[in-house]
Amino acid sequence: MKTEEIKSLIRDIYDFPKKGIIFRDITTLLKDADGLKMAVDAITDAVKDLDFDYVVAPEARGFIFGVPVSYNLGKGFIPIRKKGKLPCETIAKEYGLEYGNSIIEIHKDAVKPGDKVIIVDDLMATGGTTKAMADLLEEIGADVVKIVCLLELEDLNGKEAVKDYNYEGIVKY
Repeated sequence: MKTEEIKSLIRDIYDFPKKGIIFRDITTLLKDADGLKMAVDAITDAVKDLDFDYVVAPEARGFIFGVPVSYNLGKGFIPIRKKGKLPCETIAKEYGLEYGNSIIEIHKDAVKPGDKVIIVDDLMATGGTTKAMADLLEEIGADVVKIVCLLELEDLNGKEAVKDYNYEGIVKY
């Protein structure tokens, strides 16, 4: 895997969104066609041998990686969105972020009990979003087979929040 090449295409923004924070900006990776392909391929490789039915990802940056992984593997895609963005009956979960709280939702009928899913996202920080997604999926009957994040901020120890799951961070900071 080409994790160092992927890492070299991610820009560090110091003191954003507040002083003392280093923001890992993936827009520089996304605009590089080879880099984007490497990132999607790395996530695809991490899950290609697993038995699962759907790829699940949160808006917005999770969609960037989740949809092409779904396409590559011939699997359906299920979005998890911010509160109020899905048109049918939903269930919601409030969770903590590095800088506050948020609420995510999924359609109640997104999966059937026993469906196997993987979660794909761009970043594992504190693990709040990822754990909330896994909780929502289990609440509607899904089996979370694996969680894959392109970037992992190891010093925030987010993987502790998902220690009961098969988790993989591709590029570690």
